[in-house]
Amino acid sequence: MTTEYGAIAAIILGLILGLKHATDADHVVAVTTMVSEFKNPLRSLWVGASWGLGHTTPLFILGIIILMFKEAVLDRYEAVAPVLEFGVAIMLVFLGLQVFWNLKKGRLLHTHQHDHDEGPHLHIHGTHSPEEAPEVEKTHGKFFIGKPFFRMKSFVIGIIHGLAGSAAVMLVLLPTIESFIAGLLYLILFGIGTIVSMSIITIIISVPFAMSGNNMKLNNAVNSVAGLASILFGLALGSDLALGTTIIPF
Repeated sequence: MTTEYGAIAAIILGLILGLKHATDADHVVAVTTMVSEFKNPLRSLWVGASWGLGHTTPLFILGIIILMFKEAVLDRYEAVAPVLEFGVAIMLVFLGLQVFWNLKKGRLLHTHQHDHDEGPHLHIHGTHSPEEAPEVEKTHGKFFIGKPFFRMKSFVIGIIHGLAGSAAVMLVLLPTIESFIAGLLYLILFGIGTIVSMSIITIIISVPFAMSGNNMKLNNAVNSVAGLASILFGLALGSDLALGTTIIPF
């Protein structure tokens, strides 16, 4: 009976950790630079879902391996985790620089509202072609969710985040779970929690971008703040890892 209660507790803990994990500062900063390309909060939900799926995929694979081989694999992972985390720092700087590059080239999207016979419609415009951003489509308002889409860029960024940072906390618990099925459910619920949490976060984050959509100066300011935050956080994280500083207090 004690073992059963322990398995249930582990499964519930997986969901709780997943819901919380998406709120890590480096995750939020990275996703902010991505939703800056969208002016529709509900459409940006799929950006967060794609990130969460990418984040879950490597953790799920590694988690199964740890369930089978226990501490032998976990010790190896913990040895390379700082290197993976430094990769996240580099990625954050790159994402921030990409925001400013897009601003310079005028490639970030803006919105215009037009009146047609059937009523007002909000259209998304940009200087890039549909091939460069296939997921961007005409919408019927800022809160029109449209059809689901998968975003490869968000998925790849999620993968990079997946094996770094506080994900190690989730993996450390796996060797203590005696039942393979319970461990598998723990991994699945952690992934579900992460996907749901990040999807909600992207909706919230995208609201300022949506509100500034018709004001180019305000829109550029909001995007600049997002890009600068990503660069500064990436540099601070890289410094803490490489130089042993304590710029980030958490």
